[in-house]
Amino acid sequence: MSSMQPITPKASLTEQVTTMIRAAIVAGEMEPGQHYSAIGISEKLGVSRTPVREALQLLEKEGIVTVAKNRGVRVNQISLEDIVEVFQLRLAIEPPAAARGVINASDSDRTRLSELHAKMLKIGRSGDGRATLEADKEFHLYLLGLASNKKLDGVAGQLRNLVLAHGQTTVPYARSSQELAGDREEIMAAILAKDSAAAATAVREHILRTAQMLIRSICSRTEGLEPQPFLDRLEDLIS
Repeated sequence: MSSMQPITPKASLTEQVTTMIRAAIVAGEMEPGQHYSAIGISEKLGVSRTPVREALQLLEKEGIVTVAKNRGVRVNQISLEDIVEVFQLRLAIEPPAAARGVINASDSDRTRLSELHAKMLKIGRSGDGRATLEADKEFHLYLLGLASNKKLDGVAGQLRNLVLAHGQTTVPYARSSQELAGDREEIMAAILAKDSAAAATAVREHILRTAQMLIRSICSRTEGLEPQPFLDRLEDLIS
């Protein structure tokens, strides 16, 4: 698992271990349905079993893994039903949160969002799909964080983490890393124009495009699975 490298202890060792395990899952180095030893993970990372156990407990709460007694940890296989429900929730909560974030944003916040957007474009040009997805997450969670609702921050982060490994399947099957990174221009323009309504619309369209591409990407590689029934349900909560 190349994403799992020995790490240097910082403020939160558990947080670092969680990030490393999640990165390995996103990279496909820890595959759904397979069992992995907590001891093996701790040895790979060069840490004790305690932060690994704590990290796995956090990931289990997010629905990403299942910890089985005496069998280690198993990466969960998220279903298309789960993906549809996740995007239904994202469509319901993220556009209004983005609008509130634009209203609350200071000049320094807009500068920071511009920096995060530029970072995402730069990483996108490198062709690194996993890093692009992580940069995308950082950009959106900063914007949503400006809505000043800590419960929303937690929910939005968990929803993104739940489908992040599957998001990797849209690169390069449905779009390149550069296309993925560039699919924020309307959001960024609305932020800089201080147009909250335009930001809500742009975020909604972005989420919808992402969901559609993800569903089509998975269905294209699964014989007998038609995307349309899943696509039709995406906007059920907001229609």
